[in-house]
Formats: sequence, C-alpha cells, structure tokens
Amino acid sequence: MRESEHCQVVTATDSRAVAETLADTAVAARLAASAQVAGPIRSTYRWQGDVVAAEEWRVTLRTTVTRYAELEEHIRARHNYEVPGIVCMPIVAGYAPYLKWMAAETKER
Repeated sequence: MRESEHCQVVTATDSRAVAETLADTAVAARLAASAQVAGPIRSTYRWQGDVVAAEEWRVTLRTTVTRYAELEEHIRARHNYEVPGIVCMPIVAGYAPYLKWMAAETKER
C-alpha cells in the first residue's frame, strides 16, 4: 500500500462559535479543502486528575499530509483549550476525483 497523501484532522471545542471559526478560517486559508462541524456531542476525558464529561462540538477537516503542520498551527492559534485534542488520520482510499479536488483546494497560491 502506498503512503497516504490525504488526511482527516479532528478536534473538538466547547463552543459552537469557536468550532465554526476553526472550520471557516481553515478553509478560507486553503489549509483544509472542507470542514464539518457536528454537535453537540458528549465527551468524557481525564483532565488535571479529574474525569470530566462535557458538551462539545467536533470539527472534522480534510486536507493533504503536506498541509497538516500548518493546519495544526492554525488550529492551535485559534483554539480556546489549553491543550486541544488535534488528531490526524490518513485517508488510505477515497473517490479519486474527490481526492484530486482536495489536493487542488489546499495548494498554496
């Protein structure tokens, strides 16, 4: 199997407005070809020794592996969490025209 050129990046925040800003600004900056905001979702995690259950909004962004580092930096600069969860997962297969579109939409201009 060849190395993936495309990836999906996921983060979550406690604010719909922040989630929408992350999505909108990443696409506008061509760091992501598309973004989806879903929520509210219920998240459970351990933070500073406590188990926390919280309502959050998930942001899923689709981009290329070469744009990931810039996208991560973009998210970190605009995120409202001290330690935001930012996870990058390779897209190992997909509809070829869609993947081609993703690459075209995330090229630096």
